[in-house]
Amino acid sequence: MVDGLTTGTLPDSAAVEGGELVVGGVAASTLAERFGTPLVVYCEETLLAAARAYREAAPNALLLYSVKAFPNVELLRLLAAEGYGADVSTLGELAYARAAGIPGERIVVHGNNKSDEELRAAAEAGARFVVLDALDEIERAAAAAVRSTLVRVTPGIEADTHPAIRTAHHGSKFGLPPDQALEAIRRARDAGLEVAGLHLHIGSQLLGVDAARASIDWLGAFAADCRAELGWEPEIVDLGGGLGIQYVEGERPPTIVDFVTTLLGRLGHAWALHGLEQPSVILEPGRSLVGHAGLTLYRVGVVKQATETTTFVAVDGGMSDNPRPQLYGARYEALLANRPDEEPAGSYTVCGKHCESGDVLIESVRLPEPRRGDLLAVPATGAYTLSLASNYNAVPRPAAVLVADGKARLIRRRETLDDLLALEARAT
Repeated sequence: MVDGLTTGTLPDSAAVEGGELVVGGVAASTLAERFGTPLVVYCEETLLAAARAYREAAPNALLLYSVKAFPNVELLRLLAAEGYGADVSTLGELAYARAAGIPGERIVVHGNNKSDEELRAAAEAGARFVVLDALDEIERAAAAAVRSTLVRVTPGIEADTHPAIRTAHHGSKFGLPPDQALEAIRRARDAGLEVAGLHLHIGSQLLGVDAARASIDWLGAFAADCRAELGWEPEIVDLGGGLGIQYVEGERPPTIVDFVTTLLGRLGHAWALHGLEQPSVILEPGRSLVGHAGLTLYRVGVVKQATETTTFVAVDGGMSDNPRPQLYGARYEALLANRPDEEPAGSYTVCGKHCESGDVLIESVRLPEPRRGDLLAVPATGAYTLSLASNYNAVPRPAAVLVADGKARLIRRRETLDDLLALEARAT
């Protein structure tokens, strides 16, 4: 425990030394002074441990980092050195992967509304697969010279997660219902596309395996239907990602090894049950690779007692750098990085500096009595924070650093007001 904070939410290298939080051997105060705040700090040790856990659990799988979790060239290079490729869903994410030097054979292109430009870019990059997500993509993919494809199928299974990040339920905007998926396989083969397999992703921030197991059982039966109706069965199965991380005390997601081992075991069982030839596997982790590796440092400003029961602690960021509490009701823990070993004085509400009453990062967290100038650390912010960030209230987006062995290196510079103003155009 660190000041009441469960250490499960902190990066692996986090420790208290000399009365302050240290990550990757670098003191939080040093990071804040050198790079400013808000600042997203990534622990290289934690990130590599997660990457290697996936490889241990699935040594023969094609592992792809889901770039949407945090598009960053340096992190992509770090993961590429571990044998990872990239799961991309837009032209921008593809550009990040290519800038990181990831070869086309380790890139899979997704997206529920791919433009012709994106399809051409996927073909030009030599992407391993383009995942067909709509019937009208088939002819456009063929015209763009796409060669190899997967078909994304939607089983109608509701994952136990926030509705906004479920992706395989009945009526999802992602993928194709079974009858349309069968039609897509037929039409794609008639159009001269190689249909190598199926893609299935049921949602994000999964804290259990039941829905994933059920979806794989369903997929085995669907693959058998494909064989019966089309004389075709998948050589590749892309199981997506979705494994959650711990954000607050009480959450207990499966370990990476347990989660992947369960999925692969279930896949083997489902395929054997229907007499199908065992497929090659693709996995697309995102949050479970980078989420736990990151924390955000904020500088405390105003401390304001609003009522007898509510005292606001305002920080120099908020919903512009982390909108997850507003989008998903996401919960976080926090600690004072410059005073982590002091006893809590009470419960406080952490809010941002934006012009919204809903700009609240944490509804209630126990802290030592906060003071202006304190450093507040919010763990588990490595995924879907900067990638969802905005410039609301014309606030520049934060920098990000990677820490390891007592050293910190900038992997994303802080935006400036000049950057924002450079986007303006004089009316003509």
